[in-house]
Amino acid sequence: MSFCDAIWEDVAPLRRSILEQPFIAELADGSLPPDSFRHYILQDSLYLAEYARVLAIAAARAPNADGRLEFSDGAKVAVQVEEILHQTFFRQFDITPAMVAMSESSPVCVGYTGYLASLAATRSYEELIAGILPCFWVYWEVGCAIKSIARSPNPYEAWINIYADPGFGEATRRVRTLVDGAASLSTESARAAMAKAFRTATRYEWMFWDSAYRQLDWPV
Repeated sequence: MSFCDAIWEDVAPLRRSILEQPFIAELADGSLPPDSFRHYILQDSLYLAEYARVLAIAAARAPNADGRLEFSDGAKVAVQVEEILHQTFFRQFDITPAMVAMSESSPVCVGYTGYLASLAATRSYEELIAGILPCFWVYWEVGCAIKSIARSPNPYEAWINIYADPGFGEATRRVRTLVDGAASLSTESARAAMAKAFRTATRYEWMFWDSAYRQLDWPV
């Protein structure tokens, strides 16, 4: 069993918790309150800006051409997706430029992006890319799961289509290949650190959607 297969199985309870979240279930049936989605999409825009920087650092640290190309392309795509959010979802859900300008990263968004930045700055390349992977893989699983059960018409159909797109699935597969390749050349202790990074980032994925559903912000 590859490293990715093993850690994916290990986090199966977390993945089930994500798929069972009210945010995901209501997004699938179209009943998610618009205010929850607005909170999510604003935070996701802020997250993607930081995630693109982390991907760019991964590209710079990659020991081979495959990694440099994949993560530099990923950084570019993250910026492009952020633009799609502005052009499509912001307009659809009446998010004004003033709302965007006033938006501030939530505690969970700060925690998640800060964790990835700390991996980029202080930990190994192997841990970094293991922490990067859940944002690809979890979203691919969620997108495919929702696509198969989503009500139509659905106000969130465009979002579902982004993450259920085969092209996104192929990008996920390529990042998995890079992570498996790095793990195969690592020591047992390094693989344990990679597993911890993957598990922590997956927990943050759950927290991100939960925070959006409850529209959590700074308490003071």
